[in-house]
Parts: sequence; C-alpha cells; structure tokens
Amino acid sequence: MRIYEAVFLEHSLQPDSSYYSLTTGTNRKRRSKKAEANTMILKVCTSLLLLFLVNSVWTRTVRQVYDDLDPGHWSRYTSECPQECFCPPSFPNALYCDNKGLKEIPPIPARIWYLYLQNNQIEKISEKPFANATHLRWINLNKNKITNSGIESGVLSKLKRLLYLFLEDNELEEVPAPLPVGLEQLRLARNKISKIPEGVFSHLENLTMLDLHHNSLLDSALQSDTFQGLNNLMQLNIAKNSLKKMPLSIPANTLQLFLDNNSIEVIPENYFSAIPKVTFLRLNYNKLSDDGIPPNGFNVSSILDLQLSHNQLTKIPPINAHLEHLHLDHNKIKSVNGTQICPVSIALEEDYGYYGNIPRLRYLRLDGNEIQPPIPLDIMICFRLLQAVVI
Repeated sequence: MRIYEAVFLEHSLQPDSSYYSLTTGTNRKRRSKKAEANTMILKVCTSLLLLFLVNSVWTRTVRQVYDDLDPGHWSRYTSECPQECFCPPSFPNALYCDNKGLKEIPPIPARIWYLYLQNNQIEKISEKPFANATHLRWINLNKNKITNSGIESGVLSKLKRLLYLFLEDNELEEVPAPLPVGLEQLRLARNKISKIPEGVFSHLENLTMLDLHHNSLLDSALQSDTFQGLNNLMQLNIAKNSLKKMPLSIPANTLQLFLDNNSIEVIPENYFSAIPKVTFLRLNYNKLSDDGIPPNGFNVSSILDLQLSHNQLTKIPPINAHLEHLHLDHNKIKSVNGTQICPVSIALEEDYGYYGNIPRLRYLRLDGNEIQPPIPLDIMICFRLLQAVVI
C-alpha cells in the first residue's frame, strides 16, 4: 500500500506544463528547481521504503529459520557431533569430516544424511561407526587408503537408504560387494580394480551412473553378464583401463559410454544395435584404424556426440545425419571429400533445402591431421548447420 502511495505522490509532483508556460522566466527557474528538489526527495523516500520492506522480509525469514532451530536441538547437535568433525547448524543432516587426517571413521549420528570423509588416511570401513546411521544417502570416501580387505563384510549393503557412494582414489583391487540395492551412483575411479565379482551389479536396478575409469581392467574382467541387472544405467565410464576390445553386453539404456585411453582396435559389426539409446560416445586415445570400423559402424541415429580423437584413421567414417559433434583430431586423415562423407545426397539436399532431412552436424574437429585449408566447399554445402570447423 505504501508503495502505491509513493507512486501517486510522485505523479502529483510532476510539473504542470500549461502552468509553467504562463509564468515568467524567473518563476520558471524557481519552480523548476523546487520540482527537482521534490522529485529527489521522493526518490530517496521511495528507496528507503523499498529498503525497509526488503529488510523486514529478510529479517523475518532469518528469524524464522533460527526460531525453528530449538535451543534443545542446538545442544543435541553439538553433543552428537564427533569431536574431529564439523556439524553446521544450518545443515543439520550433514557431517563434515574431510581433510582431518582421520585414520578411522568416527561414530555417525542417526540424523546424518550426507557424510564427507574425503582426503583422510582411512583404511577400513567397519560396521560399528554406522550402527545408528540408518538415514545415510551420501558417503564421500574419496582419497583415502581403503582396501577390499579393510571393508567389513556386508557393511555397505546394510546402508539401505544409501544413494551415492564415492570411493575414488583408494586402493581397491576389485569392486566391493555386496552393495546397497538402492544405490544410484557408484564412483570407483583411480583405484587398482582388475576384478568385478560375479553378480555384484545384479540387484542394482536404480544405478544410473557407474564410474570405473583409471583402473586396471582387462577384457577378461568384463564378461557377458558383468553388467546384468543395471537396467537403468545411463552413464558407464571405463576409460583409462587396459581394454583391447569393446566391452560385452553394455546395458541397453546406456546414454553415455566413455572408453577413452584404452587399446581398442575393432568395433564389432552392429555393436551399437544392442544399446539403441547411446548418445555420447567417447573412443579417444585408442588404436582404431579404418579396417577396424565396419562400413556403417558409427552410422547410428541415436549418437549425437562422437569422439574419435588420437586414433589411426586415414579417412572419415560414415556418420548419421543426426550427429551434431564429431571429433577426429590427431588421426592420419589427409583429405576430406564432402560428397563422400555427407550422410545425405547433396543434390537432394539442394532440392529440398531446409525442409529436407539435412545433416545436423554443428561442430567438426579435424586438427592434428594432414589436412590443409581451405575447407572444401562441398563440406559447407552438405553440413549447413556447421558453426565451427577446426582444421
């Protein structure tokens, strides 16, 4: 209401043009200065009013937050918080024990949902600290010294509500088992994992992301049933391992498949028909050659981002019209023929223009090859949506 009043007052102070036209020059100057002064006062008052209103709302909100935290709860939070850790009153469901030089996990209060234990010297995960922690959703144990022998049998599977488990940069030699059945993300990067126990993923129907990159996995570690049960997996990262073949039986719903920094030489015929939803495919830093790719190996309508950098290709493999990003830098490609690589007929494309099924490629990277500029005209004619070409 006060804001509306201020607006009305501002309008009431506007000078009357007809009145000013009848006064003398001196009066006009005086009245003009008076009007300017009144306008300035009005603006200051309006600003102070708005500041008062905002401050009142903010004060009321903050006061409400602190009123909701009963003094009894404050003392309980303080008494339950492990001495080595930090329990922020504004985030009572979180426990911060990271970067404390801990060698063992302290007792976890029952109220904790989010547990941060990264960057310590922890070697074991035992059941005792989690006796009351029945509500845990998130555990970060990255950058510790945890081994498989240091994980007490069944301790992880008993955390029934756990959704996110981070065990990167530890000393694991195999995927820990058994795991919580409700898990949604499992991050095991930068360990020493060379073995995946049989059936370890069979009950993880909710898992959407599995990160195993930078481990020691060989082809023999990935059997046809290794990923069985991961019906909702969307991202699988097996980059920086020791694979020479494409992994078997990737879950059908996988959207993102990362296989960089392996030694893969061949793409099997119709390999991607088993994962019809794959959208992002990374095969950088492998040993792929022209002979190792079937004629339509990457002509897959679901793939939008294809990365084949740092391989041994001498020509651009056939692609699908739906592809949007193509990385082919640092191969052995000597020339580019737009007519040959265009996924649709250039003649038909010229006839139908933007109303036809024109290729959607927007980004093409070809640097680090033996291609010399300029960019061939037929490339631009075919890929009309191109926004960047790197040669």
